[in-house]
Amino acid sequence: MTATATLTALRLNAQTYPVEPAEREALAAAGVRLLEIEGRDEAELHRLVGEVDALLVVSAYVPAGLIERMPRCRTIARLGAGTDRIDIAAATAAGIVVSNVPDFCLGEQADHTMVLLLALARRLPWMQAAMRRGNWTARQDPKVHRLAGRALGLLGFGASAQAVARRAAAFGLQVQAWTRRPEAWREAAQRLGVRMAGFDEVLAGSDFLSVHLPLAPETRHLIGARELALLRPNAQIVNTARGAIFDEAALVEHLRTHPDSAAALDVFEGIDVFQPPGTPASHPLLELDNVICTPHSAGSSVESTAESKIRGAQHAAQVLGGQWPTHVVNPQVQPRAGALTPAVPDRG
Repeated sequence: MTATATLTALRLNAQTYPVEPAEREALAAAGVRLLEIEGRDEAELHRLVGEVDALLVVSAYVPAGLIERMPRCRTIARLGAGTDRIDIAAATAAGIVVSNVPDFCLGEQADHTMVLLLALARRLPWMQAAMRRGNWTARQDPKVHRLAGRALGLLGFGASAQAVARRAAAFGLQVQAWTRRPEAWREAAQRLGVRMAGFDEVLAGSDFLSVHLPLAPETRHLIGARELALLRPNAQIVNTARGAIFDEAALVEHLRTHPDSAAALDVFEGIDVFQPPGTPASHPLLELDNVICTPHSAGSSVESTAESKIRGAQHAAQVLGGQWPTHVVNPQVQPRAGALTPAVPDRG
C-alpha cells in the first residue's frame, strides 16, 4: 500500500475514546498524518475538516452540513458498528467511502444481553436492595420463575441475535425470532433451534424480548404503544441495540402501568451517554423501580474497544491507499478519488 506524505486524517472523540498507538501506526504506515481532537468545539472542527482526506469517528455526529465542508475527504471510518450518526446518503453523494467494524463486540454484546436477562429473571437489583434492608424473605419473591422452558423473543436475527440464541439455549430458553428477511436466516435458525415467527407473534408470545436491530428510518419507534400492548403483562424487555427503536415515552408509560413487567436497557433515545462524564442525566426511566440501566456498555471490553479503533484506522488506511475497506457501508458509492482495488482481510 502506498500513499503520499501529504495525506491527513482527523480523529474525533480523541478525549472520550483515546487514540490507540496502533491506530497511529496503521495510518503512519500508509503515509498519513493523524490529527486528534474531541470535536466538541465547532469552530475548530470546521477549520480542520476542509483539509482532511479521512475522518475517523467513534460517537460524534457527521451530518450533511459537515460533509459539505470536506472537499478532500475520501473516507469516513466509523470505529464501531452503528452508522446512524453519519449521513450515509450525503457521504455517498459526495463520493466518500464509509466503513465500519460491525463484528468487533459480538461476544461482549451477547454476554451483556444475557447478563441483563438473568438480572431481570433473578431480580438481582431488587434482591440486593432487600439484603440491604434486611429483608431475608425476598428469596420468596413471587416474580422469580424457573428460566428453563420460558420463551425468549428476538427482534432481528443477525450475528448479534444468533450469538444470544446460542447462549440462551444453554439456559433452556425456548427461542423464537422475527426478522424482515426470514428466508435469509432460516438455515441458521434451524441450526440453532430457533423458531421463526411473525412480528406480533413474537411480541405476544415472549416472556423475554430482546432487540437486535439497527436504527434506520423503518425501525425508528418500531415499538410503540400498540406493540407494547401486545406484550404479556409480566414480559421482560432487554435492549442493547438502539434506544430509538422504542418510542421511549410509550415505553415509560408501559412500565409505569405494568409493574410486573420490567426492562433492562443499555441504549437510550433521551439520554446522551456520550456527554462529558460527571453530567447526571434526568429521565423518567432512571426513576422507575422496574428498570435496569447501563451506560451503553454492552459492547465494551478492553479488547473490543481497542479492536474497533485499530481496525477502523486500518479501513481508513485501506481507502487512502487505493483499496476498498474490508467493511464498506455504502458499496454503491463512486469514490471521489477514482476506482479502488478489492479489499484485503483485516490486519487486527
